[in-house]
Amino acid sequence: MNLMSKNHPDGKQYSLAGIRRRNSLLLIAGILAAAAVMFAVYTVRMSGMDNPKLEILVGSRRYGVYDLDRDQIITINHTNVCEIRDGKVSMIRADCPDQICVKSAPIDRHGGTIVCMPNKVILRITDADGGEDTPDAVAG
Repeated sequence: MNLMSKNHPDGKQYSLAGIRRRNSLLLIAGILAAAAVMFAVYTVRMSGMDNPKLEILVGSRRYGVYDLDRDQIITINHTNVCEIRDGKVSMIRADCPDQICVKSAPIDRHGGTIVCMPNKVILRITDADGGEDTPDAVAG
């Protein structure tokens, strides 16, 4: 008997390599389907923003809300500096040791978040019409 095959009760011989290949393909298809669903949900959620704004939080308190259409530099509590330029938001300076927030990709009207954990500063895109009171989901 071949070690790479196995007899099935119906009398047919199945290749273990074939079964593994089929299972791998099913796993890949499942991951791709889940990614497509998440992308669709993200796209629908972001397209629902009528008036996206930059919201800055320090700790759990709202520091301010800013228009993405106006280029400006915003100093946040003498620890961080962010910039809005051409509708994109970047953290351009921070006094934290790791500088992850400064290295983060810019965020824009399509959504996103930049976080400076040591200084507890969060930059995020929100819908100014709904603000933080807009629910992400409704539970029944």
